[in-house]
Amino acid sequence: MPPSEPVWLVGAGPGDPELLTRKAERLIAEAEIIFHDALVGPAILDLARPQTELVGVGKRSGRHSKDQDDINVLLAEAALAGKKVVRLKGGDPSIFGRSTEEIEHLATFGIPVRICPGITAASAAAASGIASLTLRGLARRLTFVTAHARKGEAIGLDWTALAAPDTTLAVYMGRAAAPTIGQRLIAAGRAADTSVMIAVNVSLPNERLIRGRLDALAFLTATISDDDPTLLLIGEAVSSNKAATAEQRERVSC
Repeated sequence: MPPSEPVWLVGAGPGDPELLTRKAERLIAEAEIIFHDALVGPAILDLARPQTELVGVGKRSGRHSKDQDDINVLLAEAALAGKKVVRLKGGDPSIFGRSTEEIEHLATFGIPVRICPGITAASAAAASGIASLTLRGLARRLTFVTAHARKGEAIGLDWTALAAPDTTLAVYMGRAAAPTIGQRLIAAGRAADTSVMIAVNVSLPNERLIRGRLDALAFLTATISDDDPTLLLIGEAVSSNKAATAEQRERVSC
């Protein structure tokens, strides 16, 4: 018989525990075992009960504590043992979170799955930068892409489509590929002076927001550590906001 308790794929948001949904907080507190990403910090894990088993299964800059097949197996074993299982993912589980692989694997055992969405990094970065991801008349489209590719493979993106001037582009895991992204977008027709905002450790106490131009993207990202999660926002909607305070403009400009 498959377990009656579903495995919950829960969005931990960008890192600030106050940006968790109330449902996510409840599911974390009720879990008997939590399999969590590397980017889920102590402040969120502290919401679990002392007796809850915490299992790190994160991936950071090519250093994988567990590969996806191993994670799938661990989730199924815990669920079949009758435990209340939470798979805690940074951001939103359905945005570059590899949820489909886990759902499909659990389904082969008849294990039900539920998803609790979370605030994705692009939304949190725009909020921190007092910016919008869309702008009437200038940014009618919002596109999420990942710059992560398998080792040795080129980034397989439609650069012509991404270079459309009415698009805000949110590039997840974009630090290492930033020079290529800037060059390819400009070559595909995006203006060199297009506004960019680089969000590092968004929503955390050590957050950095760096503003500049698309043609300076390689320079702007050069000093960011491999271990710092980085999101690139590209487009006129994220240009410096006149409504921001002087302190905020100073903090996010470069």
